[in-house]
Amino acid sequence: METTSRAVEQTPAAEGGQHVPTARRTVDGYLEAPFPWYGLDEAFTGPRWLMQVGAAVDGAVEHGSIGHGDEPSVRHETAGEDRGKFAVVVTVAANPVRRSPDGTGLLEATSVSSAAWLAGVGLLTFTWPGQMDHSLRDDWLDQQTETAWVLADDLAGPDWSTLSLPVDGVPTSFHYRESEFGWVLAGSTSQGVHVGAYGRGMSAYGLGFAMIKDIETYA
Repeated sequence: METTSRAVEQTPAAEGGQHVPTARRTVDGYLEAPFPWYGLDEAFTGPRWLMQVGAAVDGAVEHGSIGHGDEPSVRHETAGEDRGKFAVVVTVAANPVRRSPDGTGLLEATSVSSAAWLAGVGLLTFTWPGQMDHSLRDDWLDQQTETAWVLADDLAGPDWSTLSLPVDGVPTSFHYRESEFGWVLAGSTSQGVHVGAYGRGMSAYGLGFAMIKDIETYA
């Protein structure tokens, strides 16, 4: 997916190793989306927080993420330590192949694979090996991002299993995989969006998803 991220970015950790809460969030980008947002259902009673939205080249919002639980840290000092428990839900608009704004070509369609890839990459951004030298991080992320795309493009392959979880109260089939960094899952809803999720420290097996009634309450 050729998208650009906007709205909010994760802030770096403070000097001395203390985790800094993310920058002040804005709900504006989320409100521009022509599709509903999803998060964990009401069974989850912990903190919820906005992350960022992704827009297509024409500026249309195509996807975004909502965090749940502990805001994850990527501090080098956390090697071998508990980095917290979190789950992030990614909502992706289900767009068919469509004309580009200038009419000269076609834009890439979005699919369950798109949600799986975004979730896989999202997990990597918070779980890179703490013992790795910062100078090697970009190369590692490039390599792992390519691997995440290959995996997302083969949801029927042996790296994925099937997991049934409730979406708006209805049992829904998800593609699911685990790695040393955490877990990733992806599926579709009846509301015209695909849902991906990733997390660490929270079991995916007990999760449920629901459409967010008022995204402004997350601001």
